[in-house]
Amino acid sequence: MDFLKRIALLGSTGSIGRQALDVIRRYPRLFKAEILTARTSSGLLIRQALEFKPAAVVITCEKAYGEVSDALKGTSIKVLSGRDAIAEVLQLKSVDMVLNALVGFAGLAPTLAALQNGKILALANKESLVAGGHLVMRLAGSAKNKILPVDSEHSAIFQCLRGEQATVEKIILTASGGPFFGYSIRDLEKITRDQALDHPTWNMGVKVTVDSATLMNKGFEVIEAYWLFGQPLSRIKVMIHPQSLIHSMVQFSDGTIKAQMSNPDMRLPILYALAYPQRLGFPDVKRMDLSHFCSMEFHEPPFERFPCLGIAYQAMQKGGNIPCALNAANEVAVDAFLNNKLVFTAIPKIICKTLETVSRISDPDYSQLEDTHREAQLVAQNLLTSY
Repeated sequence: MDFLKRIALLGSTGSIGRQALDVIRRYPRLFKAEILTARTSSGLLIRQALEFKPAAVVITCEKAYGEVSDALKGTSIKVLSGRDAIAEVLQLKSVDMVLNALVGFAGLAPTLAALQNGKILALANKESLVAGGHLVMRLAGSAKNKILPVDSEHSAIFQCLRGEQATVEKIILTASGGPFFGYSIRDLEKITRDQALDHPTWNMGVKVTVDSATLMNKGFEVIEAYWLFGQPLSRIKVMIHPQSLIHSMVQFSDGTIKAQMSNPDMRLPILYALAYPQRLGFPDVKRMDLSHFCSMEFHEPPFERFPCLGIAYQAMQKGGNIPCALNAANEVAVDAFLNNKLVFTAIPKIICKTLETVSRISDPDYSQLEDTHREAQLVAQNLLTSY
């Protein structure tokens, strides 16, 4: 790379955002944090802005605007707030790439805005594709924009496919299995919030960590892979791999399987997306010593104990706005669990009953997806009273 790549980092105060800034910090001559955004974490956003000196920051919570604006007075950093502020900064010509590290349905509109403005999109917000994959891929296709996956599994698949002309026979998404892979159904009924947030391998935000524990995160990744790689659902498989050393695999028509391996560290797929098509060195990441691994395990996913994975497959088979409703219902159920208002095993029950209620729209536009999101959230919230 012989030029500075200027990046709009959406969700800079979250787990992915902080790790992305760690990558940018190591390569100041190659990457610049041009835009930083946060929802409510004003204090951390201020500290990041003072260190990285972006052209602008966005604090979407308008109540926090005054605090951020006052703290950055006397600097050249522009401070924006409000619902439309992210779309506004993504129009800036100074932005070369957008790294969307937002969580939830809120990431869809910025994903669409990035593509509409001709930006390269490094995508860590899987809900963009879960809720509105058809809209995202239409834009990406018509504008010939690049979407570079940041999720470790999809980055692995992307790397395995690079340079290949062969027919894909199977995409194999690996899953750690979360902290409860060996639990019985009876054990799962007693799971606490703290237990669910104690992931054995990855350091993630609380919502994604719970999604990993229910395997809904893997269900979302199946849908994400469907859109990113153009393969039918029947060719997208999930395997439980507790060691989390193989991040995903691709099987080709000659039977060959390619796998991408590394010690689990989200900075690696972030760096790969930011530097693409080059692969940069990163000495901070611990190297794998293969002699330490006598074996690696692979198991079929236990659908009966973790029904969220099967629910995600079923929602994608129905298509239309149903995956959007899936995401909305899951957001409500997980939030209720995190606030000790719902038991762990009731999460898939809330989601299933919500999907039975929402009417299917075969080819929804963005406005209809917004309506679906609100409707599914309301339905799920009403169902909470029964649990």
